[in-house]
Amino acid sequence: MSEQETLGLAEEFARYRRTALAEVEAPGPAAVRRTVRGRSRRRLGATATTALALLGGSAIGYAAMTGPDHRPGPVDPTPSVSASPTPTPTPSLTPSPSVTSASPTAPVPDGRISRAQLLGASVTLPAWRAGPGCPTSQTRISGDDREGVNWLMALDHGDLDGDGAVETVALVQCVLGSGGPMQVVAFDRDEGGKVITLGRVVATTIDKPQWLFALDVVGDGTVRVQVGDIAPGGGWAAKWSQRQWRGYRWKGDAFAQVSGPTSFGPNPNWGMDVSVTAADLVLTTADDGSRTGTATVRIRNRGAGPVAHVGLRLGVPAVVRADVDGWEDCVGVPESTEPIICRLPGLAAGAEMRLDLAFRVAEGITLGTDKADVDAQPMDSEGDELPDFHDTDNLVQMRMIYG
Repeated sequence: MSEQETLGLAEEFARYRRTALAEVEAPGPAAVRRTVRGRSRRRLGATATTALALLGGSAIGYAAMTGPDHRPGPVDPTPSVSASPTPTPTPSLTPSPSVTSASPTAPVPDGRISRAQLLGASVTLPAWRAGPGCPTSQTRISGDDREGVNWLMALDHGDLDGDGAVETVALVQCVLGSGGPMQVVAFDRDEGGKVITLGRVVATTIDKPQWLFALDVVGDGTVRVQVGDIAPGGGWAAKWSQRQWRGYRWKGDAFAQVSGPTSFGPNPNWGMDVSVTAADLVLTTADDGSRTGTATVRIRNRGAGPVAHVGLRLGVPAVVRADVDGWEDCVGVPESTEPIICRLPGLAAGAEMRLDLAFRVAEGITLGTDKADVDAQPMDSEGDELPDFHDTDNLVQMRMIYG
């Protein structure tokens, strides 16, 4: 390269520095020219060659674009190498609200089944106990207690399995005569909305419990069932059964009892055995012309438990009236009726009660019969008669004799 070419290139480079790098903190063009002139031509050539190597094609390309007719426009200043570079933002790990990170969970089927829906569905019930029973496979539950049907007696709802959806529990009886076995059954729906059986909660047994009275579901999913020890029927009233509330929870594949008693004690109303005896009533003439007499009646509790009350019935004719003596403990005795009925105090197991009952027949009255029935029956605390399971000794006849 000739000296003239070297000087021309240096001049062109100085013009580039004045125009493109005006914003950069560096020595100005005058200083550059002074430095260039004070050095030898060899030094100047070496400096120019080094600058060309550093700038590479950029400076040459820029020089080629600029000539006498082209002036470069403003150029953004070159950043200082000492400045700290702006860090590149770290991508957020939180997904955009519009982006779903996982597939949505399928909704849990709603197991709330109304009474009408359950009566209209074909369901499969857990098997009834052995013996005559009702259908269980793909059968319909009935809204009434016709013979041989599965009768819907009660219904409630709650989240039984903890899945956030409500299920249904039903008290069902297989109607056989005046009774029949009973069970509480849990129902749900499958994904298609069909009613399905979740499982049996509790059922009656031949022993105890023999009856189910009521049910409800509490907030934690416990199914509470009121169970009774003795089934009503055959002269046995439902109110005489002992009742207990027992709680049951779903354990993944079956229900298990989690609260309440697990057994019954002796029923105070069961197993009554009262016996009665009566001596003859001998009527003798009194000073006023009437006939009076006293009959001794003995009542014994032969049962294993106490009797709350004893009901006594005396089938004497209406003309034979209760007199003053001996009736103090007998509640509800009218002056004249046929028969005479009263309620006596209770008896402990093995205890006996003796009553010396006075009677009177008005002057001039003749008895139409000489026999009267005497009947004693155990009673509950409300005065209702209880069944006596050995009733052959509850009724005797008392003779009435004119003395």
